[in-house]
Amino acid sequence: MHSSHTPATVDVIIAGCGPTGAVLAAELRLHGVRVLVLEQDTEPVSYVRIVGLHIRSIELLAMRGLLDRVLAQGRQRPAGGFFAAIPKPAPEGLDSAHAYLLGIPQPVVVDLLENHAIDLGAQVRRGCAVAGFEQDDEGVTVGLADGRQLRSRYLVGCDGARSTVRKLLGVGFPGVPSRTATLMGELEMSAPQEEIAAAVAEIQKTHRTFSLGPFGNGVYRVVVPAAGVSEAPPTLDDFKQQLRAIAGTDFGVHSPRWLSRFGDATRLAERYRVGRVLLAGDAAHIHPPAGGQGLNLGVQDAFNLGWKLAAQVRGWAPDTLLDTYQAERHPVAEEVLDNTRAQMELSSTGPGPQAVRRLLTDLMDFDEVNRYLIEKITAIGIRYDFGAGPDLLGRRLRDIDVKQGRLYDLLHRGRGLLLDRTERLTTGGWSDRVDYLADPTAALDVPCVLLRPDGHVAWIGDDQHDLDAHLTRWFGRPGG
Repeated sequence: MHSSHTPATVDVIIAGCGPTGAVLAAELRLHGVRVLVLEQDTEPVSYVRIVGLHIRSIELLAMRGLLDRVLAQGRQRPAGGFFAAIPKPAPEGLDSAHAYLLGIPQPVVVDLLENHAIDLGAQVRRGCAVAGFEQDDEGVTVGLADGRQLRSRYLVGCDGARSTVRKLLGVGFPGVPSRTATLMGELEMSAPQEEIAAAVAEIQKTHRTFSLGPFGNGVYRVVVPAAGVSEAPPTLDDFKQQLRAIAGTDFGVHSPRWLSRFGDATRLAERYRVGRVLLAGDAAHIHPPAGGQGLNLGVQDAFNLGWKLAAQVRGWAPDTLLDTYQAERHPVAEEVLDNTRAQMELSSTGPGPQAVRRLLTDLMDFDEVNRYLIEKITAIGIRYDFGAGPDLLGRRLRDIDVKQGRLYDLLHRGRGLLLDRTERLTTGGWSDRVDYLADPTAALDVPCVLLRPDGHVAWIGDDQHDLDAHLTRWFGRPGG
């Protein structure tokens, strides 16, 4: 494919319109970046799989004014029992105004995020797959499967675990191949609920990877080992066979909503960026679904990358800003791969893992241990390395009370925010990129904070000169 030096028709092409791609498109549009999303599937996914949005993802939706729409279509559940399904309640007083799990059908959340991006002006083309690309100093020439060529300034692969963009980019995807397969689905059961609950309680004493829980309306989420089941997409008969093998009955399972099979492979892309091509979501990392972190990790990648890539396109990004995407998100994915792998070990039936599980179950009775694990799974414990400073530096700020209501309501436009309790500071020449709120009543125990568009605290202090240095570090040179 010939790379042409014709001007780019769009600023960013995103491959894949799952949750990660849709969030990234919306974030870029908040800054006026011209975005085209290419999705190879002609229709949105039809199967109704329930996914869990963790605390940090719920916060990010609140920051962009989407939370009410999501809450209306989801079910709130307590934020506990995530780590290796060890049944411990959430610790008291989690540092969030949104300390719950939100169960929501995947098509609903994908549709909502895609429509949000389209409402902001993103173009989405279905039935379009990236088949090749070439990059040069000015942009990327993207070849489609039908032979057409498109030109953009950047390309982002949000195209899933088997990412075409990652493969074409030649980025290594090292890790551990899958050793055990598991079947997962949502199906109806005709056996009485009490009978099912009693059988499940008994089986789980020895089979940690087995679960069968009600979703309401007679629908159950079923997770069973796939040992002996063929590699093909699973069928209702496969589920019946595995249930009979483990429980001695198939509980009259029928009417599947969706069926899938997953392995326990963990892989992490060696690089998240090569020149003008970047990776996010499952294209950058895969891991077992233990703790329900996958969708959340991808969406959080997109929130981290969006404003930085927009700054690059708009021309105000400091030189190293785009490099902070990999520097911040690669270690987060590494930790998720580690914790999911640990959870899978704790779910295995061997006497060694079960002994460790019993020990950890006892340790989780200590509030600090339980809190640490919950904050890890829900991603509110993340602290990016912004250099030495108070503990809050590099962490996200919770949705605190401010004089205009709630802090997150001030972040809908995806800009930075200076929250100034001294009423003495100014955003000066950065006011086109950073909003300002003077509020001595804000529920903060530090004088002032500078928030990045993703809600992380980039600076704490009360000195204008020091603030200006940090505004330059994150938001480039002041405008005219």
